[in-house]
Amino acid sequence: MFPALFDELFGLPLFGYISFRMAMAALTGFALALWWGRPAIAWLRRHKVGEDVTKTDQKELAVLSEKMGKKDTPTMGGSFLVGSLIASVLLWGRLDNLHVVLAILVTAGFAAVGFVDDFKKLTIPKCKGLTPRAKMIGLTVVCVSALLAFAYYAHSTGRTTLFTLYPPFFKDYEFSFAALGLFGVLCFIAFQWLVVVGTSNACNITDGMDGLAAGCMIISGLALSIFCYITGRPDWTAYLNLPHVSAASEMAVVGGALCGSCLGFLWYNAFPAKVFMGDSGSLPLGGLLAWMAMVAKQELVLPLIGLVFFLELASSALQTRYFKATGGKRLFTCAPIHHGLQLKGGIFAPAAAPWHEVTVVVRAWIVAAVGALAALALLKVR
Repeated sequence: MFPALFDELFGLPLFGYISFRMAMAALTGFALALWWGRPAIAWLRRHKVGEDVTKTDQKELAVLSEKMGKKDTPTMGGSFLVGSLIASVLLWGRLDNLHVVLAILVTAGFAAVGFVDDFKKLTIPKCKGLTPRAKMIGLTVVCVSALLAFAYYAHSTGRTTLFTLYPPFFKDYEFSFAALGLFGVLCFIAFQWLVVVGTSNACNITDGMDGLAAGCMIISGLALSIFCYITGRPDWTAYLNLPHVSAASEMAVVGGALCGSCLGFLWYNAFPAKVFMGDSGSLPLGGLLAWMAMVAKQELVLPLIGLVFFLELASSALQTRYFKATGGKRLFTCAPIHHGLQLKGGIFAPAAAPWHEVTVVVRAWIVAAVGALAALALLKVR
């Protein structure tokens, strides 16, 4: 392992400190994303792996995107983003930690599903990628496989904390799936599947503007890294009256790699974007965020930690249901809501002027930061 080798060569016990490795994972992820980004974008441009703005149900959005020069912008940038993330974790994380290993597998598996979706979308004329059913099957196979391994580990080691939900605001209440036996374990897997796959799709829906998903992911990932670090510390969890999960602190290193890689990607994805993330990036990032929340036992706080992602997901789901229930009427001006603000200037009704894309993105970052800070405040409230 690289940390152990470094200690032996330089005689510095720095790698005993998770905070140091978290920072180094972030710096390494950032450097690798910057290093690999330029040749990756050049390769994508040479092979004409560009965004087809016509493959959208919103004609106004297609026209606007073409006017803003987004047509043929290289996509599938999530490939070098995820590559830098995983490489950083392999360098600085402890691979004898099951939480870390499963996090890598979930990220790689979701990236593979996203890659196939992007590849079909970009190489087959008039194809919008994998069907929703095929995409869901792919994500489910990866997610359930990882959850079965996680559940077996929790059961075989007697770590019932991993099967337990801890609602915010209710200090003395908890719900243990383990108390229900085998049925409870199956319910646990079903619930966590909903959390992981739902968050993955929420990130995927949010990825619609330059820097939107990457910027929000940095904020949410940093907040969850703090949660993971604290959850693995018995002294801090005892003081804050939080559940203690042995070895959860190691997931903070994964969170550092996540934030650093997203920062490096944002260098190229900031307006005007030189590359788009694509499903190969958005699906694994959302899945990893949810996996971190599961290890830190913050599943019920995750909607606040990833506030923008879940607002976007809710707007799309509500729009679809309302449209079907009312025979064609729309609840929002456009869903997801970032496009409603961009096209109409308002969420429920058109405003005097639409918002510029940069305005929408920066204000979304502000909302994401407010949600993350509110979630961190719950550390003491609980």
